[in-house]
Amino acid sequence: MTELDQKQLGKTLWNIADQLRGAMNADDFRDYMLSFLFLRYLSDNYETAAKKELGKDYPTLAADDRRVPLSLWYANNPDDITEFEKQMRRKVHYVIQPQHLWNSIANLARTQSDELLKTLQEGFKYIETESFQSAFLGLFSEINLYSEKLGKTQTDKNKKLCAIIAEIAKGLAEFSSNIDALGDAYEYLIGQFAAGSGKKAGEFYTPQQISDILSAIVTLDSQEPATGKKERLASVLDFACGSGSLLLNVRKRMGPHGIGKIVGQEKNITTYNLARMNMLLHGVKDTEFEIYHGDTLTNDWDILRELNPAKKPAFDAVVANPPFSYRWDPTDAMGDDVRFKNHGLAPKSAADFAFLLHGFHFLKDEGVMAIILPHGVLFRGGAEERIRTKLLKDGHIDTVIGLPANLFYSTGIPVCILVLKKCKKPDDVLFINAAEHFVKGKRQNQLTDAHIAKIIDTYQFRKEETRYSKRVSMERIAEEGYNLNISRYISTAVGEEEIDLRGVHAELEALTQNIDAARNKHNVFLEELGLAPLP
Repeated sequence: MTELDQKQLGKTLWNIADQLRGAMNADDFRDYMLSFLFLRYLSDNYETAAKKELGKDYPTLAADDRRVPLSLWYANNPDDITEFEKQMRRKVHYVIQPQHLWNSIANLARTQSDELLKTLQEGFKYIETESFQSAFLGLFSEINLYSEKLGKTQTDKNKKLCAIIAEIAKGLAEFSSNIDALGDAYEYLIGQFAAGSGKKAGEFYTPQQISDILSAIVTLDSQEPATGKKERLASVLDFACGSGSLLLNVRKRMGPHGIGKIVGQEKNITTYNLARMNMLLHGVKDTEFEIYHGDTLTNDWDILRELNPAKKPAFDAVVANPPFSYRWDPTDAMGDDVRFKNHGLAPKSAADFAFLLHGFHFLKDEGVMAIILPHGVLFRGGAEERIRTKLLKDGHIDTVIGLPANLFYSTGIPVCILVLKKCKKPDDVLFINAAEHFVKGKRQNQLTDAHIAKIIDTYQFRKEETRYSKRVSMERIAEEGYNLNISRYISTAVGEEEIDLRGVHAELEALTQNIDAARNKHNVFLEELGLAPLP
């Protein structure tokens, strides 16, 4: 499927969503739409693997036969089902019963079957509890198939679901079956729903262009000039992972086998479920990732509470786009928390540095962390100044990247990317001022591929460029009171252009001569007409 087809598929599905959601708000309908797309992906992937596994025994049906081939095979081979499912668990890591496959559900929708709602509910439950080796309890907990928003009576609800699923099936049928394209369509829809959610979009979506920058930063390897990319990451963490798109972007850069373990944490239950679906939908096996539902700031994930340094989990790469200036309520006991005790607690009014220190605590000594934060962390005083100063004195802040305003759906403020390392080699901080390098959009400003490439190239080779980037010594930063406001180190003011007086004089003389010649020519015409010449 071409890139154009992928975009068209996303647009087709979005149009379906826009037409069918009726009285539902975008956030509610998102959960239905994305869940059905997720089921379609799992089904297509499973049926493709089943066809390969069964070979010539896979049933061939006539073009007008609406039955699902696997249903027919199950009916004809009851004694072989257990062994078949055992093989499928080994090869694709999950099992879906034939009656729960997308094509079975779509057939029920097309025929307006009264069994659709019940079958769909049973299918979702089976996927949560039985399909995978890992239990995905609550994966569909936010999808209420019996919601009154679908209709007042059960018949109305069933009818509405039939209409939605039939239209999605029809829309998907217009495109060639391509499992990877469904992942792209899923990401497209998440972005579209984020655009419609306004400020709430910050809870689950990092714009692709910013995600590209962060994922590049944590996967770059200065020791590999040919590719510029590390061969492998043992692990990557996003402690405020939203829908998981940032983690998936890191995986995309590293390749499907380039990361040992993908780990995420998310507080919002709806977004947490989106992230788990997103991982599976992009072909990440259930044994290759772990997404946890919990509060990062209170560190309520048991595996992250290990106090023994030898057993403490640590990650090659940490990426994050946490809530900006989030109000939190740290307890007195948190002063002794291993994440904060060496730097101090972030103020109640803004948990930005609390998020940063959480991620930094779990970073390996040779790892790289890239985090998106509001510009205030660069210069605010009080507790934040003390934390910032300690990080700088210990040599942990490697790069400060200023980005343009209005890149996010959730806020119009300009943001920055801080790059941190525990074992940083250069005794300076690289500042990149990319705030003026963007394309203005109707709703959000955009970074082009060229803008992104320039940021990454400047970071990788620590380049200096007038009014764009500069390496600043720790001595200079100390002189500035450990204030990291980019404008203190990089001037964006354009100097007045020097005037070449001799050149200007020559231009004026030439203009005067041209005027005189034109006037003389004009006077000749006037004399021929018997008119008085111009003075």
